[in-house]
Amino acid sequence: MTDQAVRPGPAIALRSPALRLIGNRLATAIPVLFGVTFLTFAVIQLLPGDAAQQLLGINATQEQVQEFRDKLNLDDPFLVRYFHWLGDVLTGNLGNSLASDQPVTSILSDGLPTTFQLLAYALFISLVLTVPLALLAARNPGGFVDRVGMVTSMAGLSVANYVLAVVLVYVFAVQLGWLPAIYTNDTGTPGELIKSLTLPAIAIGFPLFCFYTRLLRADILEQMQGEDYVVTAKAKGVGPWRVLIRHALPNSLFGLLTIVALNIGTLIGATVIIEQIFAVPGIGHSLLEAINNRDVPVVEGIVLVLAVVVVIANLLADVLYAVLDPRIRYGRSAP
Repeated sequence: MTDQAVRPGPAIALRSPALRLIGNRLATAIPVLFGVTFLTFAVIQLLPGDAAQQLLGINATQEQVQEFRDKLNLDDPFLVRYFHWLGDVLTGNLGNSLASDQPVTSILSDGLPTTFQLLAYALFISLVLTVPLALLAARNPGGFVDRVGMVTSMAGLSVANYVLAVVLVYVFAVQLGWLPAIYTNDTGTPGELIKSLTLPAIAIGFPLFCFYTRLLRADILEQMQGEDYVVTAKAKGVGPWRVLIRHALPNSLFGLLTIVALNIGTLIGATVIIEQIFAVPGIGHSLLEAINNRDVPVVEGIVLVLAVVVVIANLLADVLYAVLDPRIRYGRSAP
């Protein structure tokens, strides 16, 4: 009876801090999203040229340009247009493209799945290689694997994504013919999709892998050399690999989780560039075209969705912190 009375306590304590954490992060996300969309709207207004003239072409008459501006309320003050757009967003309406009159939601639904597939593939490549190499390097610091990993990391961090992309195309597409140089998914099969996204995913994920490996290796070595629980485990006769994987690795993942979450924005920026090189029909092409045309609804819609992705990524990192660290999970602070 006593055990049954005590058991519900930790479960309630687990839910309450987790819910408070999520609630606080979501409350913080609101002004972040507002600020991102406002700044994006403002920057687009500072671009040189007339949006109506650009969309209609140089042969359009002044009367046609003015009629177009009146139709889309382009002469309204900046704040009036922004809050009009914001009000539509709050009702679920992202508006239509100024260039094609296509709903922004349709443009997003066409490009976002491919972009998210590329992002997920790049993250998978970087993380699935990071953990084993960092463990091997930390197991024998200064050894062969550690030296090779350090040289590879330095090389990967020294090369820009777009330069690496060109090298990958030349080696694996032109010279070896193993993978396509541009995105092709005519049959729609998973195999063809993976082949088409492999080179762009490597171009994005390899520099991340190099950075993550150095970071995780350093964290694991710090755990192995300076933590009491590691010394205790070794004194009890726990094997070195078990100490690494069972004790040092989980505690070393905090820094990696933080960097992965913070790098999502940078990762998205790299994806926009890499999509152009490999002709990937993702959201990057639509974003650059909309910026060139000063197509405000499309730019704002894409930026808003990508900002939400970054916010969600940081929220998931906070939740994983709570999963990995019982002190956070039960709402207690470190001693």
